[in-house]
Amino acid sequence: MKQIEIKATIEKLIDTFLYAGKVSIDLREKGLTTEIKEDNTPVSNGDLEVNRILTENIIDLTPQIPIISEETSHNKSKKDLKDFWLIDPIDGTYDYINNLEEFTLNAGLIINNRAVAGIIYAPAKGRLFYSYGRDYSFEIINNKHIKLDCSKISSDKLKFVSYSNKLKPEINKIYQSMNVSEFKRMKSSLKFCVIASNEYDGYVAEPRACEWDIAAGHAILENAGGIVTDFEGNEILYGKENFKNPSIILKRNKNI
Repeated sequence: MKQIEIKATIEKLIDTFLYAGKVSIDLREKGLTTEIKEDNTPVSNGDLEVNRILTENIIDLTPQIPIISEETSHNKSKKDLKDFWLIDPIDGTYDYINNLEEFTLNAGLIINNRAVAGIIYAPAKGRLFYSYGRDYSFEIINNKHIKLDCSKISSDKLKFVSYSNKLKPEINKIYQSMNVSEFKRMKSSLKFCVIASNEYDGYVAEPRACEWDIAAGHAILENAGGIVTDFEGNEILYGKENFKNPSIILKRNKNI
């Protein structure tokens, strides 16, 4: 895909995400139905309806590009994927079904195994972030598209986000080496966005979750000037076996 096509596609998806987010809230207010999947995680009718809305619209916009979604089996068995979409219709299902606010809707575009563009919407918080290329990451605030740049702001005290209130020894060791002064628990992909918007400085996690959990956030943060690597400083690529994530370190800029 050419850059101009990526830009147009992401911008056309904004209304789709706003609509799907409204549907997710409306369904929750009516009362969700939930079941437990084979991996022992919950899924609701809201997850499935949002998945339908997002996948149908993305297919209309880019019919030539395969979609890998957490909530469907389509294309998950394909090998040697290079250009594809990764969708997590609702990241943070626990928050979603328990009337909390941090759940997000996600779609990341992978080109040549790299996260190049993405869109994340946290409907309960009214926050939508998107990116379509290097130096082009935005948050929509009061109907204005505010450009994100996290590459130049520095701070003596580092604030990180964490997926748990209790740090594992390996994570705590990394925090100490980086002089992290405080951290806040945040479970969904919103963590990428609040780093891109300069509210937090970083995030660290051992291998966990799947590629659809991080692809959109990876694009938004990296294109805003942030750094995304594994623990050894390697670039994170997509289309790996079983779509499993390696370790991950997010940094607001290269000086952290």
